[in-house]
Amino acid sequence: MCCLVTILLFLGPRAATLVWWLVNPARFNVAFGSIIWPVLGFLFLPWTTLMYLVVWGPGQGVQGFDWVWLGVALLIDIGSDAGGAYGNRRRIPGYRR
Repeated sequence: MCCLVTILLFLGPRAATLVWWLVNPARFNVAFGSIIWPVLGFLFLPWTTLMYLVVWGPGQGVQGFDWVWLGVALLIDIGSDAGGAYGNRRRIPGYRR
């Protein structure tokens, strides 16, 4: 089981989230309450969505130090999007340094 989790994390957060949803769809239903939030998280903030599922607890939600982990995941998502834009800035016609 540990090897499967490691392989999924190397494939990316979207693959891990998709397999987790296939294995345990009840957790998604209870954690998010609606289908729109996991879909939007899957598309735009995959690390944050995956971390939310990891730290969320039934009956208690997200509390305490869990918010720090969610913040780290959000920074990773923003960094991956911003890093790609910054790295490709030379490809934009008319853009000067």
